[in-house]
Amino acid sequence: MLIRGYRSLTFLVLGVALALTTQERAAQAFDPGAGVTKESGPFALFKFGFSAYKNGRKDEAVEAYRYAAEKGHTGSRWALANMYAYGDGVTENDLEAFKIYSEIAQKGVEPGSEDTGYFVNALISLAGYYRRGIPDSPVKSDLNQARQLYFQAASTFGVAEAQFQLAKMLLSGDGGSVNVQQAKKWLNRARKRGHAGAMGVFGNVIFQEGQTARGLAYMTAALDQCTPKERPWLQSLQEQAFSLASEDDRRAAVSMSHSIHLDND
Repeated sequence: MLIRGYRSLTFLVLGVALALTTQERAAQAFDPGAGVTKESGPFALFKFGFSAYKNGRKDEAVEAYRYAAEKGHTGSRWALANMYAYGDGVTENDLEAFKIYSEIAQKGVEPGSEDTGYFVNALISLAGYYRRGIPDSPVKSDLNQARQLYFQAASTFGVAEAQFQLAKMLLSGDGGSVNVQQAKKWLNRARKRGHAGAMGVFGNVIFQEGQTARGLAYMTAALDQCTPKERPWLQSLQEQAFSLASEDDRRAAVSMSHSIHLDND
């Protein structure tokens, strides 16, 4: 079963991390005297793994997460999958990450479950893998499946990144038909949840529809409020539109952009 009302996947995952830091600190070694062994309960192993990872002992973190994952602990599966996906403490292995994310997704989540953040992250990660495929593996690109996974995370959980990625697929027709109106709906929802990229793309869409000043204003506001990672492509988008706009539209857009924020209209 699925649940609604989660504002941000990042908030959920950070919430778990902050909760762990307030718990009693885990033992620092796998030995009987330390109180944590491979026979310990899954949450105790997870806490140990989290502490070990935070302190740079990633080999111990991997070991602890593996033991906890074998005992069905979703958070440990998620942490282990991320380590494989990014080559963080282990050799990068997208296929292994894909398998673990799939286990999390197949398990599902109950309403109100503390595992919701991990579940949603797994959906989005799987969507990314289906979008591009994994070279030299059985996992091939499946754009329809990617779109469905983004839709699930976007509609049921309200995750801004999923809404943004779904909108881009709707604009390009990847995995299904082109639907500009639906794309604009999802871009607006993501923008109101603080996604600068969604604001910029929304502005570009309405700019192309003829709303020159308003579209350029959204792109300008997005550029002013984006993260460093988003800046290069948003700047390119905004500069291209700026070069096409008239001087009057440019002035109107700059003025309008000052009143546009990521979390309001």
